[in-house]
Amino acid sequence: MHRCAFMLASLAFLSGVGCDSRSAGVNHAAANEPAVARATLQPAAPPAASTGGFDGGRAYEHVRTLIEIGPRPPGSDGIHRAQAYIIAQLKSFGCQVEEHNFHGSTPLGDIAMKNIIAKIPGSSRGIVLYTTHYDTLRMANFVGADDGGSGTGTMLELARVFCSRQSSLNVWIVFFDGEEAQENWTDKSSVQWKDTNSTFGSREMAASMALSGDLKRVDAMILADMIGSLDLKIKRDTGSTPWLVDLVWATAARLGYQKIFLDEPYSVGGDDHFSFIRRAIPGCDIIDFDIATTYWHTPEDTLDKVDPRSLAVVGHVFVETLPALEKKFR
Repeated sequence: MHRCAFMLASLAFLSGVGCDSRSAGVNHAAANEPAVARATLQPAAPPAASTGGFDGGRAYEHVRTLIEIGPRPPGSDGIHRAQAYIIAQLKSFGCQVEEHNFHGSTPLGDIAMKNIIAKIPGSSRGIVLYTTHYDTLRMANFVGADDGGSGTGTMLELARVFCSRQSSLNVWIVFFDGEEAQENWTDKSSVQWKDTNSTFGSREMAASMALSGDLKRVDAMILADMIGSLDLKIKRDTGSTPWLVDLVWATAARLGYQKIFLDEPYSVGGDDHFSFIRRAIPGCDIIDFDIATTYWHTPEDTLDKVDPRSLAVVGHVFVETLPALEKKFR
């Protein structure tokens, strides 16, 4: 993803890196690897009864499964296994699942990609999208625990919660393919983000919904991207839709999460929410980019970087944003 704002705060990092032109049934075969072993020592997530039914421990186990699959760039064996896992989990929750296959025209040639959507019917016309990307950066040994994994695990658990409930708004939980910039990158500093080599899944879905007429039914699009860090700090993206940011932050404050959802501005240079904002759909990016100078876009983005408590907090906020949106669009 295209991220320039953080570099203004760190000249050392700027000179060294530069700005990107951007639960049950889990296999624990990799449990004896150091990163996985360290992750088992992490404190447990708060009980689901205290987080609106959202189980941070379950979300974390989904992340673990994805990490055990390994790297998951578009078109790879790893992403095909991840797709099978996501679809199987959604169906086990009783969700209505749709698979949208398409081809992304990338610097590496045409790559087959797949968006996965869980649709929970509501009693009204409006749609709210809860979204994430599930692909990983195309780099050797990059497993994307936080960048790709944390959002996917959170959305899978959110689907378990929402697919068993009746809401007035139609809820679509979306897993985007092809968010990361497509190229065979050698290291963090080599990654070049462009509008044309990234966000393939969100651009495809926004265009398809515009053609079908469904786009004008969308009341809000909420994106989760890198939300698992141990010291989670989420700032207000200045490119997101102000009223939607206010609604999410007010929900977080009401739940007591002011020290995680900070009242500080931050400019996200590029992400999947812009595919919808450019088409006049309200969008909000929930992201902690303080990790940019640490393990982001490196092979160190491993399971030990993800905290089930952070997943629980974000999941709780997402659960409670739905009734707030239903009230707004009543």
